[in-house]
Amino acid sequence: MKLLKGIASFLWKIYVGAIFVIFALSLYPFFLIVLYHPKWKKISFRLFLFWSWCMRIFCGYFVRKMKQAPLPDGPYIIVSNHSSYLDIFLMYSIFPKHPFLFLGKDEILSYPIIKTYFKGLNIPVYRKDKRKAAISFILAKKAVRDGWSIVIFPEGGIPDENKPTLIPFKKGAFKLAKQLNIPIVPVTFTNNYMLFSDPLDFFGTARPGISNVFIHEALSKDKIHEMSENEILEYCFKTINEPILLLQSIKNTNQS
Repeated sequence: MKLLKGIASFLWKIYVGAIFVIFALSLYPFFLIVLYHPKWKKISFRLFLFWSWCMRIFCGYFVRKMKQAPLPDGPYIIVSNHSSYLDIFLMYSIFPKHPFLFLGKDEILSYPIIKTYFKGLNIPVYRKDKRKAAISFILAKKAVRDGWSIVIFPEGGIPDENKPTLIPFKKGAFKLAKQLNIPIVPVTFTNNYMLFSDPLDFFGTARPGISNVFIHEALSKDKIHEMSENEILEYCFKTINEPILLLQSIKNTNQS
């Protein structure tokens, strides 16, 4: 039975990958057009939103908002745990009303198709090069001044094991929020790792289903101003972690 589930998951990943490539190639000319002129760049967000819905419809991914706190006026920083590549595509249809960019690790530029979209429309972070990392930070500030919100996964990537247990947060998101004095919206995905695991884990779990997401109360500008970077980091870590700990507790209780 375990082998059959592994084979089914592998085939599902191939299917999802095929759908991803089909829409990536189909939308590529339109992205080239909107990137031709800087003033058209925000149209790209609508294209990503369309792509996100197409992936959800064709791959059978639904979203259940377990908590939906009111969103502040943009721009703001969205910080979320990161246990699956599904987190990225669902983010667009979860936050459709205010255009945002991703601030993410430069390793993603090693993927041929993704590289084109990410480098042209988002901001890569070069952690191994301090000069380039500083430039990424400057570009993020400029994007916020231009009206973009920013999405950051403060874990710095998808943890290698024990998902969805959080690993320590990096400080970049909270430093940026502090310097720009803009709100932070914490987000928790509790089961995306079960819907689509690492593509390189060929027989890792993957299936259609419902993604459970918690959109927590935002940290306001006033709170950001009053708190230190470390206090903001600790608050966001605790907030994002609470639903994960609760579900783990329920799971342990049911198993005992």
